[in-house]
Amino acid sequence: MSDEDFLARQFETHRTHLWSVAFRMLGSGADADDALQETWLRLSRSDTSDVANLAGWLTTVVSRVCLDQLRARRSRSEVSLDDPDHPREPTLPQPATGPEHEAVLADSVGVAMLVVLDTLSPAERLAFVLHDMFGVPFDEIAPIVDRAPAATRQLASRARRRVQGATLTPSDLSRRRQVVDAFLAASREGRFDDLLTLLDPEVRLHADDAAVATAHHAAAAGAPLLERELVGADAVATAFSGRAKKAQTVLVDGMPGAAWAPGGIPRSVFVFTIDDGRVAAIDVVVDPEEIAALDIVFVDD
Repeated sequence: MSDEDFLARQFETHRTHLWSVAFRMLGSGADADDALQETWLRLSRSDTSDVANLAGWLTTVVSRVCLDQLRARRSRSEVSLDDPDHPREPTLPQPATGPEHEAVLADSVGVAMLVVLDTLSPAERLAFVLHDMFGVPFDEIAPIVDRAPAATRQLASRARRRVQGATLTPSDLSRRRQVVDAFLAASREGRFDDLLTLLDPEVRLHADDAAVATAHHAAAAGAPLLERELVGADAVATAFSGRAKKAQTVLVDGMPGAAWAPGGIPRSVFVFTIDDGRVAAIDVVVDPEEIAALDIVFVDD
């Protein structure tokens, strides 16, 4: 068996997974085929003898190819395989896929989902697809989008909110806003027990570096400290009891959230994840660059 045949067999083992990633990234069967062909070419040119996890390596490569396609969305120049000035590239064997296969996958993903994914930035789409749809950890996605894992997590969070905001019904959004309004009221008034009823028992809070630093400075004046990570309703209720006195309800990437915005300029943003009528996660964002990347809309009382 030639080296090319061996590589082709290895590639075939992972083809279905790679095509699914590419399809969700690009929203087109033809573009997904192009991405797989380019991934195959990169595999055939690479020394993978030291690669311990070929599936992970190939997922990274196809993701980079898709990211390039999303950023450019233009056709690559074609080089004739019969041109004597260019060596013949190894051609990836074509699978038994076609319009029917693409239609089945599109149906499983959801046409509405594909439309919403097209509204995301390339980096947001990649982070969301790889993490939320394929369970790839953020520390593996981060090098692909050239960001730190924390920033990559924010990319996926923004994408998730935009996807949810575009697919939820008005009544769903109204119910979520009611939860946020109730949470802010209980926080301002220090109603600890009411906060507990609004929080999922396993609620998670994540504060960015700027939020933690700001809280430490405020602690000198007697304000409570804010930890970077908190888990559990008791811990999160304790952190918010008597807090958020000047926060107001806003839409963050289309989803109900809150912000402290003196003079109409958001300085702190509270991003809520709500599941089954309870707050399942809270992200506290104070970093100006991260806030600038959010789509914040003030809502009428």
